[in-house]
Amino acid sequence: MTTILDGRKVARELREEVRQAVAEMVSAGARAPALRVVLVGENPASKVYVGMKTRACEEAGIDGATVVLPADASEDQVRATLEELNADDAIDGILVQLPLPSGLPERKLVEKVSPAKDVDGFHPVNIGNLWAGQRAFVPCTPAGVLEMLKRYEIPLAGRHAVIVGR
Repeated sequence: MTTILDGRKVARELREEVRQAVAEMVSAGARAPALRVVLVGENPASKVYVGMKTRACEEAGIDGATVVLPADASEDQVRATLEELNADDAIDGILVQLPLPSGLPERKLVEKVSPAKDVDGFHPVNIGNLWAGQRAFVPCTPAGVLEMLKRYEIPLAGRHAVIVGR
């Protein structure tokens, strides 16, 4: 028997659950969570993807915004932006939109995001915690796949998976 997994449906359901949870937080006196996406340059695919993230934040009641830096931003400029976001207690999560323009060291800059705000789960501390079975931010694609399998009640025990790519 074949089961079609509807990722868009699961995303809508999950976004509504998050919206309700955020509304409850706000009505209890807390502020809405805040996410900042750092976009360096004018990569058309990245701009579309960041726009989708921003709309998803709006739908979920999250304070989502994009910090746009020019394509010729230096490593120091990107690092300074990340340090400023790390230091801002009103910012809960940070994403560095990849790919970065050529010449910027992706790994080095991703590692400048505080592990406590690294919602992509790319910082070595989060990767290590995930590997060790500790609480950590998890990269969104595998987390999304696991959430979809859970919602469709597809058991994982005894199954084998193939991961293509990183």
